[in-house]
Amino acid sequence: MAGHEVIMKPFSDVHRLGNKVVATLLHDPTVEGLDVALYMDGSASMEDEYGPRGILAKLAPVKNLVEPQMRWMLEYLANKDRDGKVRVAYWATGDGSQLEEVGELTGPQAKDFRFPGPRAYGKATVMLPVLRDFVAHMKQQVQVGARRGLAVIITDSQISDAPNVTAYATQVAKEIASGRLPRMNFVFVGVGEQVDEEQMEEISHETYPGVGHLWCHRIADRMEEMAELVAVLVDETMTVAAGGTVYDEQGNTLKAYEGRLPAVLEFDVPATCKAFTLEVAGQRFTQPIPEEHEEDEDHHEEERAPEPEPVSAPAARKKHRGHGH
Repeated sequence: MAGHEVIMKPFSDVHRLGNKVVATLLHDPTVEGLDVALYMDGSASMEDEYGPRGILAKLAPVKNLVEPQMRWMLEYLANKDRDGKVRVAYWATGDGSQLEEVGELTGPQAKDFRFPGPRAYGKATVMLPVLRDFVAHMKQQVQVGARRGLAVIITDSQISDAPNVTAYATQVAKEIASGRLPRMNFVFVGVGEQVDEEQMEEISHETYPGVGHLWCHRIADRMEEMAELVAVLVDETMTVAAGGTVYDEQGNTLKAYEGRLPAVLEFDVPATCKAFTLEVAGQRFTQPIPEEHEEDEDHHEEERAPEPEPVSAPAARKKHRGHGH
């Protein structure tokens, strides 16, 4: 390929072979501009999961079931985030309505970051402050390039303010539909027997005009299953908007993808076509088509990199309860 030919993001390689174009994606464009936050339950019911602290911690080895799951989730989520940093906070702390911010963590930081639990375990499980915090965070991040938001919320008990959560989510959906807020999704994961599954379903099954579902939820039986389940739900949530369409310069459809985009796109173009546009998740990426060279025709099979295996989370176990919405 000639040196003057420019390959635009999110593509890493583009070849023209007669009337066929082969375009390799550098990364998944459905998460372009995605800003991610992780909110971990800090209510009193979680105290045993974090393990003893202070003098009690010195009497026996501490078994913190939350920490390894948090590390795994953060490494996974940081790879989805636009700048590789995930906003992390404990919620339902103090009187139950307080948030304790941990910080903006990267994947490498997560490998050995300590998650001992909040300073003050909460007396209730009030979720509305989580939604308000994330909306305020997204309003700030939009100013510096964020185009979409994803909040992962973990709990092990019944929500204390479900009607307020539903009412606020309705307002958020109106703001999204009107263009005043970017697209947002909330991944809601319950852990253990104290979770109110019916309550989670009522929140998550709500649909909003012009937006559809904001929520997806599921329940893990044990803390050790939490990270895997979060990864599955995030993958499913991102896939919802993952279909894409390729257009020529006149806006004619060259190819439509209804499922997750493959790593290598192949489509036919008119002989006079000089550029194509990929539209995915409301974003458009225009790429000039390089001129065809003889060596491309002769050797493109050996030059083309093998299609990478799609990176996805492990399949959810059947015993996980709940639904995608």
